Amino acid sequence: MNWLSRLLAVLFLCIAFIVNAQSDPIAPQVPNEKQISNSDGIWLGFYTKYHFNDKWAYYGEYHVRKKNGFQDMAQVYLRFGATYTIKEYLDFTAGVVLPFYWAPNPEDPNVDDIVPQYRLWQQAVLATPFDHIKVFHQLRTEQRWRRDYTKDSPFNLTHRFRYKLTIYVPLNKPEFRNHTLFLSMYNEIFIQAGETIVYNHLEDNRAFLGIGYNLSEQFQIQGGYMFSFRHKNSPYHYEKRHIFRLSLYHHLDLHLGSHREERPIPIH
Repeated sequence: MNWLSRLLAVLFLCIAFIVNAQSDPIAPQVPNEKQISNSDGIWLGFYTKYHFNDKWAYYGEYHVRKKNGFQDMAQVYLRFGATYTIKEYLDFTAGVVLPFYWAPNPEDPNVDDIVPQYRLWQQAVLATPFDHIKVFHQLRTEQRWRRDYTKDSPFNLTHRFRYKLTIYVPLNKPEFRNHTLFLSMYNEIFIQAGETIVYNHLEDNRAFLGIGYNLSEQFQIQGGYMFSFRHKNSPYHYEKRHIFRLSLYHHLDLHLGSHREERPIPIH
């Protein structure tokens, strides 16, 4: 057999191998176009910030999240932290989070109806001191121990990095004080990493537009629409979420004395 015959034989074997691999029914079939699903829900939140002195404060978030409108339970979030004010417009917070997730298919006997998750979190917030608007830059990191809904599945550690840009614009007054109606908007990007994170490193992007009102120096309320676009379950499946958010903010200065630093509102 001359060199040409040998070359043709090798090419024939390569072509046969490729054809056989493509016809293998076990080989995964990836769709040519990404798939996008839609969902909706309602998120209720209560935010607290209680100052013990001019440097230290307790920070808390408490969330109830429903899906399919008010029909189905989705999550409960309990976030706790201690805040230290580094400078007038910069503070740092660290703490723990205890979220609980409701299974999407609780009728399956092999899954747990409610699955907990355990997190540590750290956050830095920089407030930009403009005269008539308020701008907040929030950088948050989380270490998440989470598992599947399958019973007895192990917890795996993943990391999440979040950046949020928030803008408040007063509507009925030149500056923020009691009874100020304001426009509230933000965009937040979520990036995750870890051994179990394969394709969905860009986890989520959330954009919010709403209206807020300063009820008093201690209470503030916000409500509006949030659009979320995220990966879901596979490298080609995405989800658009349409969420109505209603949040109540409560702030207190707990330290005594004649001198109390005036806290800016809105509260972040």
